[in-house]
Amino acid sequence: MATVEESAALLGQVPVFETLAPDDLQHVAEVAVPRRFAAHQVIFREGDASNTCYVVRSGHARAIREHADGRAIALAHFGPGDIFGELAMFDDERRSATVETLDAVDAIAILGGDMRRLLREHPDLAVKLVIALGRRLRAANERLARQSFQSVQSRVAVVLGTLVDQARSEGAGERDVPLRVTQADIAQLAGSSRESASRFLAVLERAGVLEQGRGRLTVHDPEALAKYVF
Repeated sequence: MATVEESAALLGQVPVFETLAPDDLQHVAEVAVPRRFAAHQVIFREGDASNTCYVVRSGHARAIREHADGRAIALAHFGPGDIFGELAMFDDERRSATVETLDAVDAIAILGGDMRRLLREHPDLAVKLVIALGRRLRAANERLARQSFQSVQSRVAVVLGTLVDQARSEGAGERDVPLRVTQADIAQLAGSSRESASRFLAVLERAGVLEQGRGRLTVHDPEALAKYVF
């Protein structure tokens, strides 16, 4: 079980908490509780009551939106140091997506009620969180604006680059970076059809940039991805 100090160190890696001082992180860590989820377990479903946010310590998960016809669209992937469900810190709105694990996940959970109590007791903490969330929203808006002008090739290359950066932060090397992701996931994260993404992945494979496998791929030359972003 993680100590308060270990939880504070983990929270310090999360962009939402990047503006917090060590004492602030300590306050949040004191109300955080450890959670463990098995591989392929649903953590919460779209439409569920929203009362907890999670920070990943180890393992991977993804957020998906489900259609009435049974199809699912991947919205995001989460790994160590990532946060999801963070709006539960501020209100009890229904979940806007389903989050499920890809492998076993260790996380720390922060109950919305506990976080709101902290914000009342430490008003300066609320101000810092608002600043950090504003930065995150601005970055998301800029990313969406860029994507609206990018080709499918550019968007897929950006998604692959982001996944490579995440894998490197978890210990992967500079080259031959393994990614546990499907063609469908890449297409959805890039906002393209699976057919278009598949054609571009085949181009990258012929160029020796990556190698595809069942439910995973290996990026042999991550730096080459930048040549396809414009």
